[in-house]
Amino acid sequence: LRGSPPGPYALQAAIAALHAQAPSSDATDWAQIAGLYEVLARVAPSPVVELNRAVAVSMAGGAAAALPMVEALAGSLDESHLLHATRADLLARLGRTGEAREAYERALGLVRNEPERRLLARKLASL
Repeated sequence: LRGSPPGPYALQAAIAALHAQAPSSDATDWAQIAGLYEVLARVAPSPVVELNRAVAVSMAGGAAAALPMVEALAGSLDESHLLHATRADLLARLGRTGEAREAYERALGLVRNEPERRLLARKLASL
């Protein structure tokens, strides 16, 4: 990323490299990943980039820091199971079980991929 301003592919590669270099999720440099997503959001803004940034923020700074970011995306990603699954996870981490259940149910209603459906159903059942 040295030299000229990085483009979206260089930023995505840097994010992927940080994930690949970490021996575990807990050892991942989530703060740096959140920072890279912040730059990526300026270079190539999209609701999906913002959702990914919110996930990194939640891993670096906690669910309470990320939940407003996710909720701000409701209009643009309301038909995405990923938005609702992310929101459900954050709500569950905050102990807001009833709201987490509703969000998982919404995600289940939108997901089209069977392995993801099974994962979401397990998460919902665990609440």
